[in-house]
Amino acid sequence: MIKRRSLLLLMLALPMLGFAQRAADWRGATEAELHALIPARAPVVTERIETEFRTASGVTDGRGRFIAGVVLITAGYSAEGKYSNFFIAQVPVRVGTMLLPTGQYVFGWTRSEDSLTVKFYEAATGKPVGTVEARHDETIKRVESFRIWPPKDKSVIQLGRFTFPYALGS
Repeated sequence: MIKRRSLLLLMLALPMLGFAQRAADWRGATEAELHALIPARAPVVTERIETEFRTASGVTDGRGRFIAGVVLITAGYSAEGKYSNFFIAQVPVRVGTMLLPTGQYVFGWTRSEDSLTVKFYEAATGKPVGTVEARHDETIKRVESFRIWPPKDKSVIQLGRFTFPYALGS
């Protein structure tokens, strides 16, 4: 009976151990890696919108897969006021309750009293994908316009003083 319980516990724990191992492999992307990944002009619906590279942030598994993003310079584009960031997922990513398949996305946000409502869209079509709430994060000491933390550290995406969780999806 004890062996059967031990085997059952091991079988239940194996998927979690695999996720922990995968998350532990992820690290912040280097500036050179981000330069190779982030376009100078992001393809957004029918436009190619300039990116603000100094705001680029991303993480990598070290095997050529990235989750990254950058602030868009939308002044003068139809995206102004709707999209603020370009986001690349080379692996499925769970953000809030939505699963973002591998692809390119844009998102924008609106502020309420104590949170941000972040709306994701497909970059190529502008089709809405979903919404997540970013909460004021008291643990943030350095305010940055955009930052993706490695999943082994915080597993959050930071917008100023606000964060929302993400996870490696499947």
